[in-house]
Amino acid sequence: MELSNLTELSIDMIRALPQSDSIENTDYQLLLSGLAEQISDLKTAQSTRLTDMIDYYTVWVHQIKTPISSMRLTLQNEDSLLARKLSCDLSHIEQYVEMVLAFLRLDSDSSDYVFKMHELDPLLRQSIRRFSSEFINRKLSLSYTPPSDESGTLQMITDDKWFCFVIEQLLSNALKYTRTGTISIFFSQPKVLCIKDTGIGIAPQDLPRVFEKGYTGCNGRTDKKASGLGLYLCKRICKNLGIDISITSEVDNGTCVYLSLDQYQLRAE
Repeated sequence: MELSNLTELSIDMIRALPQSDSIENTDYQLLLSGLAEQISDLKTAQSTRLTDMIDYYTVWVHQIKTPISSMRLTLQNEDSLLARKLSCDLSHIEQYVEMVLAFLRLDSDSSDYVFKMHELDPLLRQSIRRFSSEFINRKLSLSYTPPSDESGTLQMITDDKWFCFVIEQLLSNALKYTRTGTISIFFSQPKVLCIKDTGIGIAPQDLPRVFEKGYTGCNGRTDKKASGLGLYLCKRICKNLGIDISITSEVDNGTCVYLSLDQYQLRAE
């Protein structure tokens, strides 16, 4: 049971105590009731602070995207190696900003999940397009097999914003640790989406812990920019979306991330 739920249960139990028939017990009940009120007030204050912080960062995210968009428009008029590199760096900044906001929202009541029926192909293409410049600049190949069967395009019930966030985090990781070769997106089974790379891979001793918050492993010790939050966020969000996420990897032979969409009863359009 979560601490917040346990606290609510404790307060309810205190308030539900029967009326006392002695002065001593009455004093204890008054003391417990006072503590219950203090706990309730502290919880409300904490919730308010978290909401205010999320509201602040939400505004901050929108504000910082304005100069980023302005810089991107300026760079579009330039066709040079430097301009392309700066464009990729801007995309990374946007992603880091969104990661901060996602981290804050996960533990709040404002996660704003909106579940609707979506076609998978447009969602995946939308996420891929965000990294098109990086694929080109780094001369990496992309192999994308659209999700479909003989009946047509596959659909699923999900929240498009959070689903795309997961896909983009996984693509970002694949790009970060792949120097040469190909990143592939395909269905290994009818309901299992795979994102596979030919990167440096993950050490066997690190693999069981890759979804832990802040854990970076051997790769994190060589890549000082690693935060250990990307896969942790993906795991948390996938749980909320009803998606099972798992990873297989081999050092120097790449990594494959599996998203099991069984829970959604994928269907053709």
